[in-house]
This record gives sequence, C-alpha cells and structure tokens, in this order.
Amino acid sequence: MASWFKSPASETQVTHGQRLWLYVFAVITMILLVLPTLIVIPMSFSDSQYLEFPPEHWSTRWYDNFFGSEEWMQAARTSLQTAVLTMLVATPVGVAAAYGLHTSNVPFVRMAFVMMITPMMVPLVLVAIGAFYAYVQLNILYTVTGLVLAHTVLALPLVVIVSGSALKGYDMSQEQAARSLGAPRWKAFFTVTLPQIRFAVVTSALLAFLTSFDEVVVAMFISGGDNPTLTRNMFNALRDQIDPTIAAISTLMIFVTTVMMVLAQVFGQQRKP
Repeated sequence: MASWFKSPASETQVTHGQRLWLYVFAVITMILLVLPTLIVIPMSFSDSQYLEFPPEHWSTRWYDNFFGSEEWMQAARTSLQTAVLTMLVATPVGVAAAYGLHTSNVPFVRMAFVMMITPMMVPLVLVAIGAFYAYVQLNILYTVTGLVLAHTVLALPLVVIVSGSALKGYDMSQEQAARSLGAPRWKAFFTVTLPQIRFAVVTSALLAFLTSFDEVVVAMFISGGDNPTLTRNMFNALRDQIDPTIAAISTLMIFVTTVMMVLAQVFGQQRKP
C-alpha cells in the first residue's frame, strides 16, 4: 500500500498519495449521486402498501403486480419497442450526418452542426408542445410512430457528437486510399471507416436507446391511449396515488440502464490496445 501511495498516478510525477484528496472527493461525489437512486431498490422489495424504507418485511409482491398487470406490460412493450426503433433510426441517420459534417468542405458547416444539436439546447417542454400540435395535424398523436420520431430528434445530437468525435480521431487518408484503388465512396466507408469507428457507433446506439427508454417529458404529451410509455404511467401513478409498483419498475429500469451503460463502456474500451 505504501508503494502505491508513492507510485506515479500518471505520466507526470504526481503520486497517488498527492492525489488522495481527489480520490476521496470523487468517491463522496459518486455516493451522493448514486445513493438516492439505490435507495429505491430495497423499497421495491417491501411488503408494505406504501413506499417504505427500510422495509420491515421483504416481499416480491410488487414485481408480481407489475408482471401480472396488462396495463403495465403494455406500457413496457411500448417503451421497449419505441427505444429499439429509435435506436435503429437515430444511429444510421446520426452517423451519416456526422460523417457528412466531418468530410464536408462547404461553408457554414459549424452552423449545420449547431442546428443538429439544437434539441439538446431547447427545453424539452417546448419540444413536447411543438410535437403535440404537429402530431394533431398529422394524426399521429398517441402512436408509436410519433414517439419514435420525437425520440429520434432527441437522440440524434448524442449520436452526432459521439460519432463525430470518433471521426475526428480517424485518419481519413485510409478511406481515400481505398477510393483511389477504385472503391466507391459508400463501399470505402463501410469496409474501411465504419469498422474503425464501430465502437463509437455501438456506443451511440446504446445512448439512443437509453434516451428513448428514460424520456418522460415528451412522452407525457404525445403518448397515451393504447401506447403509453412506462415513464408516463409511472408519473401518473405517482401523481394520483402512492403505488410501490413504481419502485419495482424503477429498479428494473435501473437494471436495464446499468446493463446498457456497462455494455457501452466495454465496447468503448475495446478500442484501446
């Protein structure tokens, strides 16, 4: 342990002992961020009819209530279907946009990039209101198609940013060499460029999935009827009554989100030799 404290923490001469305060601060910050989320897990195994922490009696009754409810199951199917479709739409569109912005020599490329990430800067409630009125005119309100379109708009900036960052670290001369040997541009991209940025693409796809799966503000306006999302039903249930089923659903969503983020980290680290 003493040797670890004296060993360099990076390529500089700063040791782990000198950075100990930073490690302690990081751990405290992580605890403050994660602990409120983790509290919901034991609450989901409570036998009480109310949200209770710590539980006096342990039970899986609220998980049984969730999986046995057709209403909750329909919402879960809608959320998963929307998230998967959003991922399948936002990823190729975002990667293509990032590639176009990276290789384009036309003026105002930066302005186009700013336009692409505008949904990140506009308050979600404004996006939701705009989508609501547009969908009323298009007659796609409360449909999976409408949800996918709205969530794709929200996920695109993440895909463009992550994929664009990967392209900035990629040597385009490799693709140019393939094109000089007779490969069409699309073939050079799919056979040379895409394999080398595939981990950023996979990470972008996972982030697009999570963006849709966890979104609630837009879903409150444009989902409902036969196609409510989990987050919408959870918000309504929390507003109208205190149902511990929400804790069980939250635990399952935490599990899904954590697995997806771990996969993103694993795929992202594979780029390193």
